[in-house]
Amino acid sequence: MSKQAPPAPGRQRLSASSIMLLGGLVLAVVIGLAVALTVFTSPGDSAAPAPGTGTAGLAADEAPYLGAPVADPATLVRPDSHRLGPPAGDRVQFVEFLDLECEGCRAAFPAVERLRTEYAGRVDFVIRYFPIPSHRSAEAAAFAVEAAGRQGKLEPMYQKMYETQTEWGEQRTAQAPVFRGFAAELGLDLARYDADIADPVLQQRVFADRDDGTRAGVKGTPTFFINGRPAENVSGYQALKTLLDQALAAP
Repeated sequence: MSKQAPPAPGRQRLSASSIMLLGGLVLAVVIGLAVALTVFTSPGDSAAPAPGTGTAGLAADEAPYLGAPVADPATLVRPDSHRLGPPAGDRVQFVEFLDLECEGCRAAFPAVERLRTEYAGRVDFVIRYFPIPSHRSAEAAAFAVEAAGRQGKLEPMYQKMYETQTEWGEQRTAQAPVFRGFAAELGLDLARYDADIADPVLQQRVFADRDDGTRAGVKGTPTFFINGRPAENVSGYQALKTLLDQALAAP
């Protein structure tokens, strides 16, 4: 029986080096995958998932549902709270605490607009300000929307903020001059706008919304409430639609 000749010494060293190199590459790939999974599964600053995603395939404990009612329903809707669209009574109320600089709120904005169209006259849509202090322009944006509201242009300014957020959000300084430019584009009386922006009563109106949100248990944005109960596990348009349909079907 012939015997296999032992490999040459040089070839033996090459094989060992190749194994070590291959092992290092495998380890790097494993570490890279672990880092990627950590990044994409880490919670953001309360950002909502992209609108339009559905709930099919979710486990029962991941499906959207309404949490326990808030202790004081008055913290959700005040007599001066802003409603979007035509009044729809109080049978089903959809309340959003929002931060106009929040990327998650911007991501949810198209879903909310779609729901407003589909449920107009059946659901009362209410927005409440919840500017997060770490967002440098969030308060200024809320003041601008409130000032526009005093001239009957709250909704156009609210929409303008989200449509342009990628241009002014996450800047090093507050973008109040940009918002004044929006006011000019909307045809507002700028002298009145400037006076309203500086009005402590207007500013307190915004802060009162945030205080109500804190009392209602809001910890981030966007946070939605339907008939006094927080919407949980909402993954976008379809999840919110499911909860609204359930609320409308309830006796």
